[in-house]
Amino acid sequence: MTGTLYGIGLGPGDPELLTLKAHRILQTVPVIAYPAPDGAPSLARSIAAPHLPGGQVELPIGLCMAVERAPGQGGYDAAAPEIAAHLQAGRDVAVLCEGDPFFYGSFLHLFARLGADFATEIVPGVSSVMAAAACARRPLVVRNDRFAVLPATLPDEALRAGIEAAESVAILKLGRHFARVKRLIAEMGLTNGALYAERVTQAGEQVRPLAETGDTAPYFALILLYKGREPAILGHDR
Repeated sequence: MTGTLYGIGLGPGDPELLTLKAHRILQTVPVIAYPAPDGAPSLARSIAAPHLPGGQVELPIGLCMAVERAPGQGGYDAAAPEIAAHLQAGRDVAVLCEGDPFFYGSFLHLFARLGADFATEIVPGVSSVMAAAACARRPLVVRNDRFAVLPATLPDEALRAGIEAAESVAILKLGRHFARVKRLIAEMGLTNGALYAERVTQAGEQVRPLAETGDTAPYFALILLYKGREPAILGHDR
């Protein structure tokens, strides 16, 4: 029998936000794989570290964080056969993923390469969006509010349309797009309803009004924007 491929959602950074199921699998699985972008220390592994028993085979997945799609796929192309070899030998493999595996998660790329050939189980994780709302102590949506999740990589026209179509919006993947997105929100007259969150639940966490930020932001930052009329949310806006 072949092994099982697990996509393990680790949450946004706090090791205590793992599910009990994720913890159980990490304690027993013989092989773990995790992204290690551009040779830097792996955030995913650092989140899981307190829950690892030691002695497991570890497979770092070297990733090139490029804007274009093709260069970033090389790490997955190289990792997939190595993971497949362990699965074919009957060894379970847990792929560690920040946040949730199926919410802009790196595991998606391995699932596309291996999911059809091996038994696969997805363990959901807390997303950065939900964690940011909790850290900011501001609800995301209530009653009939519409909620949109938009990547900052979209052009201005698409971002504007997405913001206009919902009462509550989360804009992710800020990084080098932050100044442009911040300017667009100001042009739409929505700055006062926007919060900025950076590295939520991690060391260096910052949550503050968008109006109080500069023009730079890391990749692991997001904006929560509310333009609805629900007092249950507006009453907690600070």
